[in-house]
Amino acid sequence: MKVVLIQDVKNLGKVDDIVNVNDGYARNFLFRKQLALEATPENLNIVKTRKKAEAAKHQKALKEAQDTAEKLKDQVFELPVKCGEGGRLYGAITAMDVAQVLADAGFKIDKRGIQISQPIKSLGEYTIDVRLLSEVSFPLKIKVVAL
Repeated sequence: MKVVLIQDVKNLGKVDDIVNVNDGYARNFLFRKQLALEATPENLNIVKTRKKAEAAKHQKALKEAQDTAEKLKDQVFELPVKCGEGGRLYGAITAMDVAQVLADAGFKIDKRGIQISQPIKSLGEYTIDVRLLSEVSFPLKIKVVAL
């Protein structure tokens, strides 16, 4: 029997895959746990429209991420922090600090997408990597200044 998976099933397939399984496995396990649907023309059409919608949504998110990357690429953001003698910071600059500065400037960037390669513990200008999507990443310059 051919079925369309509506959830990932270990050792069988991923979402929206069409797989051929035994009738008993389909009826007694996949259908009862709502992991799959029978591969009827209606269900195949639903899968096809869902894939188109997901592709359009991903394309829109990709376009927005590329636009944001172009806006941020050449800008330098100032990050005012408390510091001690010799320009040493009391702590280190974290991804959350950078995300807050970007949010104050009007850009909503997830802190998990901000990658600081080495700890920032002194005043100066630094370049960090920002990943908006898996396909869109860019270097961002920040300038750490005394408060």
